Amino acid sequence: MREQVEDVLAENPVIAAVKDKKGLEEAIQTDCTIIFILNSDIINVGNIVDQVKAHNKLAFVHIDLLEGTSNKEVALQFLKESTDADGIISTKAQMVHAARSYGFYTVHRFFLVDSMSFRSMDKQIANSNPHFIEILPGMMPKAIDWVKDKIDTPIIASGLVCEKEDVVTALQAGAVAISSTNNEVWYM
Repeated sequence: MREQVEDVLAENPVIAAVKDKKGLEEAIQTDCTIIFILNSDIINVGNIVDQVKAHNKLAFVHIDLLEGTSNKEVALQFLKESTDADGIISTKAQMVHAARSYGFYTVHRFFLVDSMSFRSMDKQIANSNPHFIEILPGMMPKAIDWVKDKIDTPIIASGLVCEKEDVVTALQAGAVAISSTNNEVWYM
């Protein structure tokens, strides 16, 4: 299953992350084949996913940011039954783990703010068993390299990826893709 998304990312390693309607409208017109939906609620998430899917793109919903739901497994059931989302993003190991049982592609998001957050990654990943991990900030090639050496899960670099140099450096350091809300990056 992960290989299918990796094949898509091999063709275009830039993921458009959207947080509003204007961003969504632009992202679906780009060559980005995966859209990370960072801001939605139980009223509009189905419509947002439908718009993404209508443009033959994969839709990943950040389940932690899905307003109107709790951070419990029922939110995954709702997403599965009410939308055609392909995957989820979460910072919570138990949500990522549960999402796999619903057939979603999974992205476990990590904020690498200090050595403690770095050292705890492998334990969390063992619990979540994600298809991909997303590390923020993504413009730190040394951190990407450390994670790549420690974890055998494909890495998506995200956060503060603003220029072509950031994209190239992250990919050279070992990330399989980058995710950005910066619409200029979507065209690289």
